[in-house]
Amino acid sequence: MDFSLDHFPVDLVLLALVAAFLALRLRSVLGKRVGIQPPTMPVPPRAEAASRVVENKVEPAGPTVEYDVPAPGTRVGQLLANIHQQDSGFNPQQFLMSVQTVFAQVVGAYAQGNRDVLKTYLTPAVYASFDAAITERETAGHKQRTEIQAVRSLAIEDVRLTQLEVGTGAAIDVRIVSDQISLVEDQAGQPVTGTDAVTEFSDMWTLERLLGVGGSGWRLAAARSA
Repeated sequence: MDFSLDHFPVDLVLLALVAAFLALRLRSVLGKRVGIQPPTMPVPPRAEAASRVVENKVEPAGPTVEYDVPAPGTRVGQLLANIHQQDSGFNPQQFLMSVQTVFAQVVGAYAQGNRDVLKTYLTPAVYASFDAAITERETAGHKQRTEIQAVRSLAIEDVRLTQLEVGTGAAIDVRIVSDQISLVEDQAGQPVTGTDAVTEFSDMWTLERLLGVGGSGWRLAAARSA
């Protein structure tokens, strides 16, 4: 066998040594990685916004409800103070917050035809009118669709105190401004009255109760557009 360098591939050996050297250098710099490595994705900056997170979904913060209570020096303010004297648990702003809750429940119950809820919050006379309207709607096969998008404000407009044989009757008028979708649809789902566009509503509610009588709560005694 011929061991002379004339037939030995020196150039190939040199190339192999260079390749091995480069491979070792890359291994020392990059470290060991198994498989295909995905490119690094940029992280977007977190936006600063007035919002709330509900069930992992970012929703814009709702509008702040305005509660308007007459000043103590006004006639209505003095009557509210009179109610507080006879019922120490009465607070005008808390009263308006309760009216806001009842407003949503009554509007929803009327749309759904839920008479049990309506009996809880309405005087007998007002319940009778609501019941008649629901019966008429059901007979025609119509469906009421009402969605309260937002309640903008609640304001105490007037207060009346009446001396009765069973105690003092108190009546408070509250103006409620809200954004609603309200319409009546026929059996085919076509609108009969109202619109599916968000519309501002202004309602005047009168709530009544007997002061100083146990078990007497505020009930809706009248409701009209204002």
